[in-house]
Amino acid sequence: MRPCLPVAPPLALVIALLSFATSAWPGERAATPVVTTEAAPGAEVPAPEASPEAQPPAKPENKVKFQGLVDTYYAYNFNRPREGASFLPGTGTSAKRHNEFGLNLASIDLALDPDPVGVRLILAAGSGADVVHSAEPSGDGIGREVWRHVQQASIAYKTGLGRGLLLEAGIFPCHAGFEAFPSKDNWNYTRSWLGEFSPYYVSGIKGTYSFNDHWSAQLHLLNGWQTIGETNHSKTVGTQLAWSGKRLSLSFNTLLGHELPGDDRQWRAYGDLVLVYKLSDRWSLGASVDAAREGRAGGEDVSWRAAAGYARYAQPGARWAVAFRGEVFDDPHAGITGYAQRLSEGTATLELRPADRLILKLEGRYDHSDHAVFEGAAEGPDRGRVLQNNQALLAVGAVVTF
Repeated sequence: MRPCLPVAPPLALVIALLSFATSAWPGERAATPVVTTEAAPGAEVPAPEASPEAQPPAKPENKVKFQGLVDTYYAYNFNRPREGASFLPGTGTSAKRHNEFGLNLASIDLALDPDPVGVRLILAAGSGADVVHSAEPSGDGIGREVWRHVQQASIAYKTGLGRGLLLEAGIFPCHAGFEAFPSKDNWNYTRSWLGEFSPYYVSGIKGTYSFNDHWSAQLHLLNGWQTIGETNHSKTVGTQLAWSGKRLSLSFNTLLGHELPGDDRQWRAYGDLVLVYKLSDRWSLGASVDAAREGRAGGEDVSWRAAAGYARYAQPGARWAVAFRGEVFDDPHAGITGYAQRLSEGTATLELRPADRLILKLEGRYDHSDHAVFEGAAEGPDRGRVLQNNQALLAVGAVVTF
């Protein structure tokens, strides 16, 4: 974990109180040993040990961890979209705006590791935080405006069952997918269509168990597909089976539930396979494959499928790396993207780390669809949008962590 920075006085007081509560209760101390034998004649008599009261008290360990990041960017879309937004509606969790210096994400992260009880709170703002909550259902006490600044808020309990069953409840990252929501944790700066059309976060309860040093499993009971508020009267079940080794790690992830608003009859079944292989001390490879099927009232089922490949080159100890990504996302029935289309995308990223806490990413990206879905600069009849089949993007992202 990164070193902590000075904290504002109110937060420092809370942290000090939490640390004091976990230290030994005043008045408890180790028993002083009693000497029952006399020293031999002429022998040097050792000085008596200082009593616990005379020793300086041990400094209590600060178990609350504090960190955060600021992620800014400039992006140029060669389509020059008239309304200034790149990507499809409801997507674009990084580099969303064209020809603007923008704030993609700013977050503050407080964590207490489960020992045996822990908490995690991440508060966020920026265009990425706004986009990722765009599908939140509206209602009394729920909605986009209520949750838009909450990236994670969960409690955890490490039980004593077996090797340590871990239970977590609240809002937490989804177990599926190759890419995380913070761009600093990904090989590329922008995210794949597989990432954009699968959940970044979920709300509910999960259990995680490690069978041994290689195998682990998860079981989730969730409100739904990237929603904190409920859209119907049903719950979604998620699973993960994962294996991790020295060079290879893989996981198979699933989600099964009723995801259509107000519908408790039509099932959505989703499967996701993620693989990462360390080819050498310089090259790392990754792959992600998704497939989903969902019922439709009064019609045939719809389905979508996608595959992406990743490669990253980084010399040991170097402050630079290059990464490549290519993918195909096939949605023939407009099941998830909003259009009956096949999307393809290629991305190349140069990563620089001129300082320990500074990450720079220069990225070029090209998207193509067999349906006109990307906004252009032209204005159609009645001041409507004119859509195109292609999109080319240059982006520079700068992330500072603390």
